[in-house]
Amino acid sequence: MSVSEISAKLRSWPKELGYQKPETIFSIFIAFFAIIWYMWKTKASKNGKLQLPPGPHGLPLLGYLPYLDSEIHHQFTKLGKIYGPIMTLWLGKKLCVVVATPSLAKEILKDNDVVFASHDVPESALALYDGMGVTWSPYGSHWRDLRKVFVREMMSNTSLEAYSIFRRREVHNMVTEVYNKIGTQINLGELAFITALNIITSILWGGTLKGEERRKVGVEFRKAIDEIIELFGKPNVSDFYPALARFDLQGVVRDMKKISVWLDQIFDTVIDQRMKMDSSNGVEEEGKDLLQFLTQLTKRGELTVTNMKAMFLDVVIGGTDTTSTTVEWTMTEIIRHPEIMKKVQEEIKEVVGLNNLVEESHLPKLNYLEAVIKEAQRLHPAGPFLVPQKPSQSCVVGGYQIPQDTKVMLNVWAIHRDPEIWDNPLEFKPERFLGDYGKFDFRGNDFRYLPFGSGRRICAGIPLAERMLTFVLASLLHSFDWQVPEGTKIDLSDKFALVLKKATPLIAIPTPRLSKPDLYL
Repeated sequence: MSVSEISAKLRSWPKELGYQKPETIFSIFIAFFAIIWYMWKTKASKNGKLQLPPGPHGLPLLGYLPYLDSEIHHQFTKLGKIYGPIMTLWLGKKLCVVVATPSLAKEILKDNDVVFASHDVPESALALYDGMGVTWSPYGSHWRDLRKVFVREMMSNTSLEAYSIFRRREVHNMVTEVYNKIGTQINLGELAFITALNIITSILWGGTLKGEERRKVGVEFRKAIDEIIELFGKPNVSDFYPALARFDLQGVVRDMKKISVWLDQIFDTVIDQRMKMDSSNGVEEEGKDLLQFLTQLTKRGELTVTNMKAMFLDVVIGGTDTTSTTVEWTMTEIIRHPEIMKKVQEEIKEVVGLNNLVEESHLPKLNYLEAVIKEAQRLHPAGPFLVPQKPSQSCVVGGYQIPQDTKVMLNVWAIHRDPEIWDNPLEFKPERFLGDYGKFDFRGNDFRYLPFGSGRRICAGIPLAERMLTFVLASLLHSFDWQVPEGTKIDLSDKFALVLKKATPLIAIPTPRLSKPDLYL
């Protein structure tokens, strides 16, 4: 039926049905325009004009912002059940698309990898060294050069082995610190954060600062990182309304720039110290650090000092908060399941023995512990949405149009808990990674499991993260038994921020397991 025929039919309905009331005529007009709109949409679809994915309606100018929950990983997962695995939300003037299936993740991270190879950068990140590190730099030659340096000088097998002395020292220091607090309550998330920070800063400039100067810089650095993480997790109106970014209404950029000045003082102290040193000044005896390599590149003009500082910051933020959060979640699940703790400890005991401390050479043999870590990262991924992508051009995903510069979020939290993918997904079951799912690794080769992402912008620090996580957890579980204070119920609720943290910190009491007290000293 043509539009004119529909129109004539609608005009005849009031007389045919005997309705002459104004409200009836108004209803007919509404129906008429609804049909016209539907036919236009149908015609547009037939002409190949793809539409945006479906999604919840918002308010004029505000979009869906007034309805956002503080725990958006839960909220977006519920909305996905209503609108489907790919949906659109307007957050202020920012168009956001959320996807939540492995097939859609594959379209973004593999099939259209180059198009989605840049990240959606928040204003707070641009305030720190112009976002010119590995994490936030747009895809292109500059990013490729930085990543190449990062992988070659920090993540290669040769570099990882060179830095093993720092990891060993800091993990053993952690064991000693816990032993000195036997019988007292320990905040395991905080312990893991300090240990990870000590490892990272040792790798960055461990051969440069010593004694009290090293401790003082470490304390200052930790304060700066805490403030950066807090600001990164703060909703910023400048990100939702780009036209208002220059006004910095909430002062987020102003506060970040203050921290940037603070960081400069810390970095300049370390860099100046290294510039004064030569290779015969004792650095070789303790092990090479990243600063030693990067200063050589700077002197040759292959790297700027700003790039060096931005890279330092990337390494620290990427290697501390995510690592400590994963350690805390893993220990939470292990303590909740005493049978799993016993099984992990028996495996470590068989490989290491109670007359020795855990060393990195033992780690490849700890298959069950590896499965426990993988299962913890499935249920509690540190980055529930990874780092949001931004297409460099308009692209089709799932049969829908994704415009250029859209904020694209991969709901990894939902994928990891999807009952169509995982058997009893809410159950903590490490054995699943020893059976049919044992082939899963952290490299993003299977889009059902993406704790570190996939594609060109996959986390570059995976080799170091794997070693740190396994080393820290194996040492804590081999050297000590753990239990929560009497009468305490373990809380599994989480809170959304830069990473997915526990809402309530894990507090536990250690008991020594090793055969000789001397091993702890």
